[in-house]
Amino acid sequence: MEQYNGSQIVILEGLEAVRKRPGMYIGSTGSRGLHHLIWEILDNGIDEHLAGFCSEIQIILQKDGGITIQDNGRGVPVDIHPAKKIPTARVVYTILHAGGKFGNTAYKVSGGLHGVGASVVNALSSKLTVEIKRNGEVYRDSYENGGHPATALVDGFLPVVGKCKKSDTGTKVTFYPDASIFETVEFKSEVIQKKLKEIAFLNKNLKINFTDEFTGTTTTYLEEYGIKSFVRYLNRDAEVLNEEVVYVEGASGDIEVEAAFQYTRNFNEQIYSYCNRINVVDGGTLVTGFKTALTRVMNQYARELGILKDKDDNFDGRDIRNGLVAIISIKHPDPQFEGQTKTKLGNTDAKTAVDDVFSTQVQRYFDKNVDELKKILDNSMRSYNARKAGDKARTAALKQLNDVDTKSKLAACSSKKAEECEVYIVEGDSAGGTVKTARNRKTQAVLPLRGKILNVEKATLDKILVNNEIKSMIASFGCGIGDDFDINKLRYGKIIILTDADVDGAHISTLLLTFFYRFMPELIHEGKVYRGLPPLYKVEYETAEAGKRGKKKKSEYIYNDFELEKFKRIPGNRILHVQRYKGLGEMDAEQLWETTLNPESRILAQVTISDPADADEITKKLMSSEVPPRRAFIMEEAKYANIDT
Repeated sequence: MEQYNGSQIVILEGLEAVRKRPGMYIGSTGSRGLHHLIWEILDNGIDEHLAGFCSEIQIILQKDGGITIQDNGRGVPVDIHPAKKIPTARVVYTILHAGGKFGNTAYKVSGGLHGVGASVVNALSSKLTVEIKRNGEVYRDSYENGGHPATALVDGFLPVVGKCKKSDTGTKVTFYPDASIFETVEFKSEVIQKKLKEIAFLNKNLKINFTDEFTGTTTTYLEEYGIKSFVRYLNRDAEVLNEEVVYVEGASGDIEVEAAFQYTRNFNEQIYSYCNRINVVDGGTLVTGFKTALTRVMNQYARELGILKDKDDNFDGRDIRNGLVAIISIKHPDPQFEGQTKTKLGNTDAKTAVDDVFSTQVQRYFDKNVDELKKILDNSMRSYNARKAGDKARTAALKQLNDVDTKSKLAACSSKKAEECEVYIVEGDSAGGTVKTARNRKTQAVLPLRGKILNVEKATLDKILVNNEIKSMIASFGCGIGDDFDINKLRYGKIIILTDADVDGAHISTLLLTFFYRFMPELIHEGKVYRGLPPLYKVEYETAEAGKRGKKKKSEYIYNDFELEKFKRIPGNRILHVQRYKGLGEMDAEQLWETTLNPESRILAQVTISDPADADEITKKLMSSEVPPRRAFIMEEAKYANIDT
C-alpha cells in the first residue's frame, strides 16, 4: 500500500469562524447548505476512489436525523501529527485547511482542494463521530457542539475500540447537523439520491449504497459505462438524432480526458464539464478545447463528404452544437480554478489536452460510423440555413433596440461607473414609484415592468425581441443579447430583481430568471444577477432593559419564517404585533431604503447555478409547453412548500 500517514497532512490554519459565518463555507443555511455537508464528507471517499483505494461507499439516512457515510479507502491517518502533536485524524476534523490534498503525495488527483470539508462539517454539527479502520484496529473519535472533542485520548492516541482484518480499511463518519444554525435539519432522500446518481455516472465502477431508514429501502448506484450512461440519462425524454452516444477517452501527458455526446432535436446546446469530478459550471479551458476540436473536425468532414461546397462558408460553432448534449470530464494533477467557487477552469494545458485527445479519438469513431456522422452534419446544415435566413430579420429586430424609449420607464442613475451602479427590476409603476423615491439616485437605477414578460422557453429569439418589456431590459443593460452579447458593455454591476412576496411576484421572478438563463447566461455565470429580499415581517415587541424597571417597546424587521420563530423564542421578549408584508407598496420610502435598498443593511441573494443539468431540466419542466412533466414536478415538490395562511 502506498504510504499515507501524518507527515502528509499539511496544515494551512479555528472552527468558531465557521459557525459565525457558515455561508462562506457551505453557501447557505437552508436545505442546499444542509445537504452540502453530505457532499463534503462524501468527497473524501471519492478522492480515495480516484487514488485507486476505494471501491465502495455506504450512505445511511438515519431515522434519528443523522447521516452515516462509510468508505473502504485507506482510512484517515491516526498517527501523531508531526506539527500539532495530536492524532492526525483530530487535526483533519478540527483544523481548517488541513488535509492530504495540498501536496502531490497522498493524492495525485483530488476534487476537494481546500482541505476544509471535514472540519466544516464538524463545526456545523451538534455531534460527529468518526471510526477509522487501519492496521487491523478500529479507532474512534467523537465531537460535540461544533467540533469540541468528546473522546479522551489514550497516551495521546485515539482509543482502539475493536479489531478488524488488516485488509479491512476505511473511514466511517456519522454526524448530526446543528439545528441552531440551519433553517432545517431534515435531509431529503430525493436530493441525496439524485446527487448519488450523478456521482456514480462520474466515477465509473464506484459502488454506492444508499439506505433510507425511513422507508427501509437500500438503493445501489453502480455505473459501468460512466458518462456515456450520463448522457443517455439526460436525453431519456428527448428525441435523439444519433442513437449511439459517442464516447472517447485518452490521455495527454498527465491529463486524462473523456467525453461523451449525443444530438437531440432540441435547439439549444447543453455542455456539462467536470474537472476531478468537480462540476465546473462556467466551463473554461476544457470546454474551449472541446468546442474548438469539434468545430474543426466537423467542418473537415462536411467538406470531405460534400455537404459543404467550395462556395459555402464553414459551419459556425453554433450550427455544429445545435441540439448537442455533451459531457467533458478530465483528471488534472494541478487544476487552477477561477475564484473560490471553482466555477471555471483556467489551465491552458487542459485546452490543449482536450483538443488533442478529442480530435484524434472522435475521428476514429466517425471513420467507422459514417451514417451517424451524416445525421449530425445534416442537422448542422439545417441550422446553418436557418441562421442565414434569420440573420436579416434578427439584425433588424436588434437595430430597433436603439430606438427603444427607456426614458419613460428607466429611472437612470447619475454615475457612469458600472462597478458601482445597480438596476432594480420591479413589478408595476406603483412599486416602481416607491423604489424611485427611496433609492440612491447616484448609483441605483429603477426599471419598472408593466405586466409579466414573455415566457421565453416557448418562443424564438425573433419573437422575444418584439416584446416591449424585454426590449426595455436589453436597451437598459446595454450589453446586447444572443450572439451580440458583450458583458463588458454591461452598465450595471448588479441586476436586482425586486418583486412582491406573493404568487405573482414569484412568477415574475421565474420569468425573468428564465430569460436571463436562456439568452443572457453570462449575467448569471458572472454573478451579476440578484434577488432583493425585502422583509416579510415587522415585529413590534417589548422587552425588559437590563438594570431598569418596566418594559421598552421596540420593532424589528424579520426576513423569513425561520428567523421569526427564532425571534419569538428569545427570553424576555413579548410579541405585541406581527405585520406580514406582501407587497413593496406596504412600506414607505424610508422603510424601503432601510430594509431593502441600503447596501449597508439590505439582504441580497445572488443567483447561481450549482448543477447545470438540474437547472436545465427544471427550467424545461416548469416553463415549457409540456404539462404532464410540470404537473408531476409540482406534485412531488409541493410537500416541501411553505404555505402562507
